Amino acid sequence: MTAVDERGVAEFFEGFEPPDGLKVELLRGEIVMMASPDLVHNLIVLLAERQIPLDRWYPLQTQDVDVLDEASEPVPDLVVVARDVLPSSGRLLPCPLITMAVEVVSKTSVHRDYALKRSIYAAGGVPAYLILDPIMAQCVLLTKPDGKGEEADYRAQHVAKFGEALPLDILGVELDTTEFGTYPNVRPHRYP
Repeated sequence: MTAVDERGVAEFFEGFEPPDGLKVELLRGEIVMMASPDLVHNLIVLLAERQIPLDRWYPLQTQDVDVLDEASEPVPDLVVVARDVLPSSGRLLPCPLITMAVEVVSKTSVHRDYALKRSIYAAGGVPAYLILDPIMAQCVLLTKPDGKGEEADYRAQHVAKFGEALPLDILGVELDTTEFGTYPNVRPHRYP
């Protein structure tokens, strides 16, 4: 896709009204639609969000994110922003304001969450990207973003199984994963 095509898609996406019950994201010039998430997914988001201290951070669900220099507007399951940098309004939250993006893997989002969004958030300079995976019962914390565009990636990775505490040093908390559920009867994958 050329830059002109991506701008055209981004302009179309700006006014696009998705059908009820669908979540829509713009990922590197491609409009991606997903069905509403599973209950396991929603409970993991809720349990993670409740562990983020509100005295310093705002954990925001379904906030559209603006990745500068890309035709991407992902909608993470959760973004964590320092209270003192949050703008007063706006649909798009610029990546430089985000401290951590969180995605909970769904049955159909494995590749998007582990590969495509990993690269997009790294390209946006998001300091920490946390993947909570109820298929493999694991958390993958990615830090130290490096690079630009499709070549961007995180240089550090920490994997913890559900049931283990996961240190989120960037937020000054330890994530308790003991209540995180898993999807029944789902085929395992090979990520991270």
